[in-house]
Amino acid sequence: MASLREIKGRIGSTKKMSQLTSAMHMVANSKLSRAEQNSKKFQPYMDKIQETVRAIAAGDTESSHPMLEERPIKRTGYIIISSDTGKAGPYNNNVVKAITEEAEKRHDNNPDSYDLFVLGKIGYETLTGRGYQVTNHRLGLPDQPDFASVKEIAVQSVNGFINEDIDELYIIYNKFVNILEQQVTVRKVLPLTETDIQTEQADSALAGYEFEPDKETILETILPQYAESLIYGALLDAKASEHAARMTAMKAATDNATELVGDLQLQYNRLRQAAITQEITEIVGGAAALE
Repeated sequence: MASLREIKGRIGSTKKMSQLTSAMHMVANSKLSRAEQNSKKFQPYMDKIQETVRAIAAGDTESSHPMLEERPIKRTGYIIISSDTGKAGPYNNNVVKAITEEAEKRHDNNPDSYDLFVLGKIGYETLTGRGYQVTNHRLGLPDQPDFASVKEIAVQSVNGFINEDIDELYIIYNKFVNILEQQVTVRKVLPLTETDIQTEQADSALAGYEFEPDKETILETILPQYAESLIYGALLDAKASEHAARMTAMKAATDNATELVGDLQLQYNRLRQAAITQEITEIVGGAAALE
């Protein structure tokens, strides 16, 4: 059985851990608020560029671009968004599990049939540690990322599709639903599907645009930007999910530490009471022996 000194030491260390996790919970809460604001601020731009792409691509069946064309799948690209630090519950494990399942089911674990573009230290170290070949990676992402944070990998992956180095592009990340729920999402980015570019309002939207010099030239410029904005938007969503997951994990850790302190304090009090009772018994016994 542990001594009073040992239990007291455990109580002190657990209280310090509780203070640390509580502080991390508050920091994650603050970062989550900013991340949600960043995602909401980016949404109007995303909606507008999507409307423009739909207007051009859906309004003229003669317009074509490699990013709109399906082709036989020989090689697939995956952008995996993870975090650079841990203490975020199952956040990173869920993403790694999703890509490993994709590699097994769709590619029979053949590294020659897919490319991995990894964002975040945890995902990169986990995948390379398991023997996966990473085509490119980006570590040290800021908590509130700008487009420059993901530009290199976004441009490389999109150009890889245009140049037919890969025949389809997916992004795997945790989609932010709410503070308590982050949903692992495998989203197809390229080629753009009919759902991405066609709506019932396409013809009416087209009427509000004038194209100069022509639609083909505009598509050459705007479609890569649209695909890159999808990647950046997913990164903003993933960052909100990361902060929410860390906030939830640290709240649970703080609650568990508080509960453990209570149990240890009860155990300490019982042992102390037993020690006091024993001392009193010994004193009474000694006094009785002297009489």
